[in-house]
Amino acid sequence: MTILDSKGRLFGKVSILDLGAALVILLVIVGIFVVPGTSGSVAQLPGSSATKAVEVDLIVRGLSVRHPEDLMSQFREEKKTNIVIRNQPAGKVDIVSVKELPRLVIVPQPDGSAKALPDPRPDTFSTDILMTLGGQATITDDGPVLGNSKLKIGTPVELEGKDYNFNASVIDVRVE
Repeated sequence: MTILDSKGRLFGKVSILDLGAALVILLVIVGIFVVPGTSGSVAQLPGSSATKAVEVDLIVRGLSVRHPEDLMSQFREEKKTNIVIRNQPAGKVDIVSVKELPRLVIVPQPDGSAKALPDPRPDTFSTDILMTLGGQATITDDGPVLGNSKLKIGTPVELEGKDYNFNASVIDVRVE
């Protein structure tokens, strides 16, 4: 008896193609469950290192709100907010500080110069806010990464809470 017969079967019973397909399936199963371990994770960031505390300053311009003082007190009481960076949820971060910025208008002066003076209009329903948020971020060669999104000056972020959802812009990032 020969190993291969005239029909390409091993020992006259098993097709070489069937044996090859079974071997490929076995190698795929071994590759998925045995080989990668913990070092083969696809979700790792290149050049990733330790997680450190990060503070991010945000500016909110022209937020339409009827009672800004109520919103400010809500920020001070809750101390946490949900953050969305580039349409990707990045989790909860701490509200370190929040400050309502004065509304100013440019007023021309008789000598031709211009001065920024407080806005005299009582009900503008628009406010500017300076916020500092804090949290833990992965520090990479490209800077801090929060929730799989890089945090850099100019990055638009979305803040979401119980009664609010608005956009802000990053103006400073500090790694502790």
